[in-house]
Amino acid sequence: MSLTSQEANARGLAALRNRDHAGARRWFEQAVALDPAAGSLWRNLAHASRLAGDEAGERAALEGALGLDARDLPALVRLAQWFERAGDRREAMLRWSGVIQLGEQVADPSEELVRLIDHARRYCAEQGAALATPIRQALAPQYDGFGQTSRRRAQAFVDHALGTRRIYPNVCAGIHYPFLPADEFFDDHHFPWFAELAADTAAIRAELEALIADPGPALIPYVRMEKGVSGSQWDPLNNNLDWGACFLWEYGRPNQPVLDRCPRTAAALDRLPGARIPGRAPSAFFSMLKPHTRIPPHTGVTNTRAIVHLPLIVPPGCGFRVGGETREWVIGQPFAFDDTIEHEAWNDSDELRAVLIFDVWNPHLSPEEQTIVADYCGMVDDLSSSPVTGR
Repeated sequence: MSLTSQEANARGLAALRNRDHAGARRWFEQAVALDPAAGSLWRNLAHASRLAGDEAGERAALEGALGLDARDLPALVRLAQWFERAGDRREAMLRWSGVIQLGEQVADPSEELVRLIDHARRYCAEQGAALATPIRQALAPQYDGFGQTSRRRAQAFVDHALGTRRIYPNVCAGIHYPFLPADEFFDDHHFPWFAELAADTAAIRAELEALIADPGPALIPYVRMEKGVSGSQWDPLNNNLDWGACFLWEYGRPNQPVLDRCPRTAAALDRLPGARIPGRAPSAFFSMLKPHTRIPPHTGVTNTRAIVHLPLIVPPGCGFRVGGETREWVIGQPFAFDDTIEHEAWNDSDELRAVLIFDVWNPHLSPEEQTIVADYCGMVDDLSSSPVTGR
């Protein structure tokens, strides 16, 4: 009478208990032949093959289990260990990275799984560091000659592939426009008016310095949470002038007293191809960060816009990070970024840091798409403010 897969598996387990590794392998091979869709049988065959000294058989059996289910975590762990023992760093890193991704999804991991994930992280970090230097040295001369867009993307690709850079997604608290590139900084060629804006730096800074000398009611805390709202990362800055703002425009509304005091800045902003959405856009303000103040990591409202910084007062020790890229502000050099990608800023100096900040359309939106976004926002706002009537 022929055996079933369960009976062949039982005999294989009995052979393992008797340390008959070759016999166990034969029984598990028979069990797999009888039920090739059972991942547990493939794993048993891999275990017996390893004990029998059959490294190729162990690998083949583990790949058989993963061929049935690519999320078979025990099989993936053992295959990562197989490649690590074999000294194949590339394949081992790929498998250990998979272990990390799957293991982090386990709600209540065992101590053994935690230990394995820790090992996986250490191994990937060590091997990545060992690979990084020669790879970067070999590739850098190539992408150093690229244009701005290709160079930034090539560097990010290499760093991410080496495991030294995280790629951050868009996180929109409000409107999310699909299929736009999730790029941290927008390249300068999208904004041909940057040069004209930069040329106004000295005049804009002079108007800012006059405001700082006598701000009156124009200077307000940037973070102004509603009463009773607390327990967030914004508590230290809430209603605090450590991060202050003088608004020229706020959510599409002009702050005329400040515009009147800053005519050169107002004229520079008026020339820009910014969004005009009543109650929403534009916003433009002087952002003042006091010494030894940090703006915590956060994300913005919508990826339909780009945020532009024109640095005006920048002492040493200030920095700005968007996603995986950190930059220093350089006085008179504007840049644009997507604020729905996690970003943060800091002033570690003993002096004030000040930047003109304003929003414009995301340059990847066509004029037709800009119209759709503006019309949609207008309709939503109109309908939301209209009284509800019965049917």
